Amino acid sequence: MSDTPQSGFDMDLLRFTTAGSVDDGKSTLIGRLLYDSKSVMEDQLEALQRSADLTGGEEVNLANLTDGLRAEREQGITIDVAYRYFATKKRKFIIADTPGHKQYTRNMVTGASTANLAIILVDARHGVVEQTRRHAYIAGLLRIPHVVFCINKMDLVDFDEEVYDKIKSDCLDFVPKLGIKDVTYIPISALNGDNVVDRSEYTPWYSGPALLQHLETVYIASDVNLEQFRFPVQWVVRPQKDEFHDFRGFAGQIAGGTISVGDDVRVLPSGLRSRVKEIYTFDGPLEEAFAPQSITLRLEDEIDTSRGDMIVGDDVAPFVAKDHEADICWMHEDSMVPRRKYLLKHASNTVHTMVTRVKHLVDIDTLDEIEGEASVELNSIARIAFKTTKPLIYDAYRRNRQTGSFILIDESTNATVAAGMLIPPTSYQPVAGVESLDYTI
Repeated sequence: MSDTPQSGFDMDLLRFTTAGSVDDGKSTLIGRLLYDSKSVMEDQLEALQRSADLTGGEEVNLANLTDGLRAEREQGITIDVAYRYFATKKRKFIIADTPGHKQYTRNMVTGASTANLAIILVDARHGVVEQTRRHAYIAGLLRIPHVVFCINKMDLVDFDEEVYDKIKSDCLDFVPKLGIKDVTYIPISALNGDNVVDRSEYTPWYSGPALLQHLETVYIASDVNLEQFRFPVQWVVRPQKDEFHDFRGFAGQIAGGTISVGDDVRVLPSGLRSRVKEIYTFDGPLEEAFAPQSITLRLEDEIDTSRGDMIVGDDVAPFVAKDHEADICWMHEDSMVPRRKYLLKHASNTVHTMVTRVKHLVDIDTLDEIEGEASVELNSIARIAFKTTKPLIYDAYRRNRQTGSFILIDESTNATVAAGMLIPPTSYQPVAGVESLDYTI
C-alpha cells in the first residue's frame, strides 16, 4: 500500500467506545493511541505539560487528552463521555471514552449507541469483575458488532501468559451468551504502549495484532443492514419556481439496504406501491444508493407521503404496529411514571406514547431479571410494554439498529428520559392497509 494517506472521502469511519472499571486505564489507552499515532497537536502537548501538576505527577499524563473536565482530572476518573477524532493512513476514527461507574450507565449507553466496536478494559491484576460483565452485557444489548477485551497493565504482572489465559477463559464463560458477533482479546500495557500501536517484545506468546492494527483492519462493511431497504422520509421536496427544484421528491437518509432506479417500493403505513424514478444527491443523480447515504427519491406515482412515513423495498417489510416491547435505559433523575404520556422519537417520526407495563428490570450487578412491579430509576435497564397513538414502522433492533431504536422525551421539559431498543413481537397484527406484505420475526 502507498504511504500516501487516502482522501477523507475514500476512507471509511470506525466509531468505537471504551469501557472498564475505575482505574483500568481507559483514558490512558486513548491517550496512548492518539500520542503514538501522531494524532496530538502541538498545542495539546503544551497543554498536557501545563496540566501535569494537576494529577500530581511530573510526567505527562496521557489520560488528560480525554479527561477534559477539571473534576475528572482532580479525581482521576471519567464521569462524562469524551469524544475524540483521529485518522491513520487506513481509516478514520471517532472515539467515545465512557465512564466505568455503575451510576453512569446512561453515559456509556449514549457513547456506545452508534459504535461499531467496543473496547472493554480488564485490569490484569484483578481479572474479570462485575463491571466487566456489565459493560459486556451493555455492548451485547446495544448490538455492538465487534468487542475487544484489552487485558491492560500486563507490565504489572510481568507479562504472564497464564494471567492472560485465565482472564480470557473467564470471559468465555459468559460472553457467548450475549450475542456478540466478533470478540477479540489483546494483552496490553496502555501506560508503556505495549501492543497498543506496535507489537510488544514482551509478549512473544501472543500471535495476534496490536490494538491499532486491529482497529484499522476489522471488517465493518457488513455492520450496516444492506438487505432490506429502509428510507424514513425526513422532508418532502415540493416543486419550486426554479430549474433546480422542479419536481416532487422525498429526502432523507437511507437506514438500511440498497435502492436502484426502477426498483419497486412501498410507502408505509399506507402500503401503496410505486417505482423509483430517480435518485438524487447533492452531487447529482445516481443509479443506485445504499445506507447510510442521504438522498432524494422521486417516485413514478404521486403518492400522499409526509415526514414520518417510510419507503421500503417490496420484499420483507418492517413491522407496522401500535403495541410494542422494548429494552430501555432510563436516563433521567426523575423515575419513570407508569401510564404517563411521553413523546417518542423514532427515525423521522414523533408520536405520543404511554408505558403500559414494566415486564422486568435487569440487575446491573448480577444481570438477573427482576420481575414484578418495580421502579425504573436513573441508569435502570428494563423491558417495557408500551402503546403509541400512531403506528411505528420499525424493525427489531437486532436486525437494524437505525429503525429499531428510539428515545423517550418528557413533554413538559423536553428532556430525553430514556433510550430504547425495540423487540420483535411474539404475535403480530399489522395495522389496516398493510396486511398483504410479507413480514419476518
